[in-house]
Amino acid sequence: MCGIVGYIGNQKASSILVNGLLKLEYRGYDSAGLATIENGKIEVLKDKGRVKNLYELEKKNNLTGTVGIAHTRWATHGMPSKINSHPHTDETNSIAVVHNGIIENYIELKKFLEEKGYNLVSDTDTEVIPNLIHYFYTKETGNDKLKILRAVKNACDKLVGSFALEILSKDYPDNMIVVRKDSPLVIGKGFDEIYIASDIPAILSYTRDFYLLDNLEFAFLSRDSIKFYNNNLEKFQKEATSISWNAASSDKNGYEDYMLKEIYEQPTAIRETIGSRLDGENCNFYELNLDKKYLSSVNQIYIVACGTAMHAGLSVKPTIEKLCKIHTQVDIASEFRYKDPLIDQNTLCIFISQSGETADTIAALKLSKKKKATTIAVTNVIGSSITREADYSIYTHAGPEIAVASTKAYTSQIAMLTLLAIYFAETLDSASKDIIQTLKENLLELPSKIEETLETIDQIKDISKTMFKEKDVFYLGRGIDYATAEEACLKLKEISYIHSETYAAGELKHGTIALIEEGINVIGIITDSNLVKKTVSNIEEIITRGAKTTIVVSTTVSSMIDKSIFDNIIVVPDTSIFLSSIVTVVPLQLLAYYISKEKGLDVDKPRNLAKSVTVE
Repeated sequence: MCGIVGYIGNQKASSILVNGLLKLEYRGYDSAGLATIENGKIEVLKDKGRVKNLYELEKKNNLTGTVGIAHTRWATHGMPSKINSHPHTDETNSIAVVHNGIIENYIELKKFLEEKGYNLVSDTDTEVIPNLIHYFYTKETGNDKLKILRAVKNACDKLVGSFALEILSKDYPDNMIVVRKDSPLVIGKGFDEIYIASDIPAILSYTRDFYLLDNLEFAFLSRDSIKFYNNNLEKFQKEATSISWNAASSDKNGYEDYMLKEIYEQPTAIRETIGSRLDGENCNFYELNLDKKYLSSVNQIYIVACGTAMHAGLSVKPTIEKLCKIHTQVDIASEFRYKDPLIDQNTLCIFISQSGETADTIAALKLSKKKKATTIAVTNVIGSSITREADYSIYTHAGPEIAVASTKAYTSQIAMLTLLAIYFAETLDSASKDIIQTLKENLLELPSKIEETLETIDQIKDISKTMFKEKDVFYLGRGIDYATAEEACLKLKEISYIHSETYAAGELKHGTIALIEEGINVIGIITDSNLVKKTVSNIEEIITRGAKTTIVVSTTVSSMIDKSIFDNIIVVPDTSIFLSSIVTVVPLQLLAYYISKEKGLDVDKPRNLAKSVTVE
């Protein structure tokens, strides 16, 4: 969940590195540091806190080196401090390393190194890496350039866990080595310069041509060349991938925060996602070799993900079951992989990850493949780790999402999964053509309906001014509205730090209603006209106990209820119940955002969280 950047070229490295870290700070922001090679020596700058602290350090120090590595940290081993910050060096200061991931056997390796006379000073798992490389380097004979590469390879062989590494050696001042295993790393090629990062937006302004490393592939870098080696240190060729993202799309473009910008980008993200698949009357997934014979053999579908992506799966489960008539389960990736799921060759498993690097989701995917299930990855990042593991990959077109709290990725995932459900249903001929046609029409109308929903912003701001002091908030819904409530509730927790819980409205009287007391805020979602009376009845039960209520309803539902009993009513445009999450979540994203702003919090970088959870 940390961010790493590297540069080797002819420009001053330190300023490029800091600029890259600023674009990666959503990956971690409790400390930051960099290392460059200055006159044949490794110089390290690092400090606790945000990247801006490192920026001030960099300005005060006259670093001129043109080769360097950098890191912004989300602490896993060792509390945030200067000594625990990356880069870490060996005790002779001849090798420097930045690391994204977790070394699970670092205690054993630390003991091994201490027995060999090494003195480790930090509390991190990472510090064993440069010292282990140094240990193997001293065992190497000869003076060829692969001496350091062999030492790195031998060290990596001892590491258990996940890692993306950038490595500098003072003995090779014009080179850098990078390697990855289960943590993301990309290499960008410029003219006589090379950029390295854990995520594309950090270096997208410099190049659009990237090399995507697979597990245990090594790259030996110089200013004008990249040499790739497999885990046996056999050289091989790798093709570059061209990325079409516009670098400007990862800037704020006048918005106060990335999250607000990304909320407002949802109409465009949905248009791009739908437009990539829905061509006139045809719903096209050309890359899927899943014909009617195969789909007819599928006895269950698993949707596996974490956090917001899992909520997207919950929102689409009813759509798949209604259209395709296939039993569908949604599971948390970290739970799925440890309970020996009942899956086989007749199971279709769909894995959702915005970054494509979510460690638990990737591990669950690998387990499913071992059990012979067919696997589909749904992600926003071309060439990400999950796409290299899955049988098939489907890309949303949300563009870079920088804020830690996901917004446009969530709605794009629902749109893409709905399109996939339509494609399956048309292949199976399992749903009426009228239902499918209406759903397609509603999909195409979504961008304009989101734009209309965004016009509730002034009302949302007013509500936030009365709600931001709350200690507890409850969310209620039935059916798909319950799935939406789960996501809305998570947004409030993530960025406002207000304790909030989601409950199925019908479950209130089975215990939860004991928590309702005078003045507590309850947010309800009602979009399914078939469930209006039941849900309103549930909300009336809490109103009589003194709760303050805010409800999000569709236009049709608003005409069916007595508006006078609620404190706040947010009305959103009608759409298919299967797509309602995409519309109703928007005002609740805004509500979480403005509550957080009222509290004076950092919306884009909430405490303790990182954007891409690349450790288990």
